[in-house]
Order: sequence, then structure tokens, then C-alpha cells
Amino acid sequence: MIKYYFINKFDTILLDKQDKDTILIYRNYINFNLNDVIKLKTYSKRKNFKFLLSKHIKLALKLKLDGAYLPSFNCDTKHLSYSKPKKFMIIGSAHNHKEMKIKEKQQVQTIFLSSIFKKNKNYLGLNKFKLISKNSKKNIIALGGINKENFKSLKLTNCLGFAGISYFE
Repeated sequence: MIKYYFINKFDTILLDKQDKDTILIYRNYINFNLNDVIKLKTYSKRKNFKFLLSKHIKLALKLKLDGAYLPSFNCDTKHLSYSKPKKFMIIGSAHNHKEMKIKEKQQVQTIFLSSIFKKNKNYLGLNKFKLISKNSKKNIIALGGINKENFKSLKLTNCLGFAGISYFE
């Protein structure tokens, strides 16, 4: 199962605990720090992690990162005109069927669908998650409230992996 770890700062104590299959996504909208991005790029290369940058596709391309993450509020399609390396990943998140269709128009390879377990305003639950995810041919990643206790429930879905923060910390 593919694992995506959202991080907002460079912290080797937490990063050193991750296995090589974990994909790192730098997602810090409030205190964006280019120095952290550059440190994470170097660290990721050394540890053989894939590293994606949230929201800043041009910067991810300029820094030759592994890809970019488009949050659900990003509905822009400008990136479709950028030239990208073949292995450059573009992934995005959605909270409902409408947002999923937007991500498909943005030609993301993978869609994070949330929230599967976390009871917030975007809460889907297991059954609604399964219904919405069946409406897309894209790879689906579960997001929201995943922990060690409910991890086994992911096997009831057709998701390819999961993403989060607290699971990894």
C-alpha cells in the first residue's frame, strides 16, 4: 500500500522513522519556507524518498522534484501547458464527486479522497468513500483520520494507498 506523508517542516527525527516507500509531500500554506523545501529535496534524494511540493507546480518543476500536489481548492489548469518530465507526478485531493471531476480535468494521476475516518465537515465514512471512489478511473488514496486502529478497514475499499500526518508521527 502506497503511503503519503504530509509534512510542514523539515524534521529529521520524524523523517528518519519513515520507510523508503513513503512519499513526502511538503504542504505548508501559512509559513512556506523555501529553505525547508531545498533541505527536504536534498534529504529525500539521500534517503531515496519521493518528494512532492504542494500548490507550487512551477517551483516543483524548477527544483526537479518528483511531483506536485494540487489541494482540493486548486481548480486551475495552467499546469497542463507546462512541459514536464515523464516521471513527474501530479496528484490532487477531493472531498466529493464534483471536486473529483475537477481533478480529472486537471489530469492528475492520483486523487486523494477525504475524509474517510476523520469526522469533520468533509467526512465521508467508509460507504460513501467507496461509492465516490468507484466513479473514477484514477488511482484513489484514502485521506483523513487514518490511524493504527482503523488501518485494516482500508482493505474494504479499492484505494491504492493512504495519506496523512498523525499516522506517521
